[in-house]
Amino acid sequence: MQPINYLTKKVLTNIKLIIFDVDGVLVPRGTKIEQKDNWTTFETKRIAKKQIEQIKKLHELGLLINISSGRGLYMLQDMFREILPFTSLTYENGSVTWFDGNLIQHTNSYKYLREIFPKLQKVSSKHIKGFEPKEFIITIHCHGQVRQIEDIVSEYDNLYTVWNGEAYDIGVKNIQSKGYGLTAFIKHLKLKKENVLAIGDNHNDKELIECAGVKITADKDRLKGDFYVPLEGELLPADLLMKQIIKELTK
Repeated sequence: MQPINYLTKKVLTNIKLIIFDVDGVLVPRGTKIEQKDNWTTFETKRIAKKQIEQIKKLHELGLLINISSGRGLYMLQDMFREILPFTSLTYENGSVTWFDGNLIQHTNSYKYLREIFPKLQKVSSKHIKGFEPKEFIITIHCHGQVRQIEDIVSEYDNLYTVWNGEAYDIGVKNIQSKGYGLTAFIKHLKLKKENVLAIGDNHNDKELIECAGVKITADKDRLKGDFYVPLEGELLPADLLMKQIIKELTK
């Protein structure tokens, strides 16, 4: 792997679409959520003004921007309200893409998850903080790993569970991942893999960047790529990456 200062204009020649992971890349990691009876409250993070201007500049340079996340659509729209005219949103681990106000559904998980959901709701553990409202995947925020959740999911051969350090994402194998969603979206745009640059920072981003022609990791200890963003100071990886791309494309 090479640091992103080796991400030159020549490397970027064929890039038409840039994919950003959210937590740890565009905004700091961590989600605050609390669930009590019928009430669920959580903190919504917002993209910084500097990143807003950088994304606008990439748009002016003719690049398509996509934000790919395990979060739900309504939360992503709130987080990135200021840049919605310049971006598309692929949400709930590649399930659907919001593009120009239209929804492009990549998979239907209802029949796969409807049976397991009530079983998971009955799990009792002091570590469980709450279920994040989702349409296509199940996300359970926890203070630590809960073996009972993992055991229930393991009973279903066609389901997966991923622990990201603060929550479990539960979805359908093979048809529900950031990589699957990206491949479907590329096809919709009539682009090729070589036209895509993607950045992620966690284990659940592995399939995402593998589906891109240029692979960027924001945490080289967790995720391998062609290039890495050094984790230095208070600057977010997306900030450093966009700064490098804009510098190279405006030479």
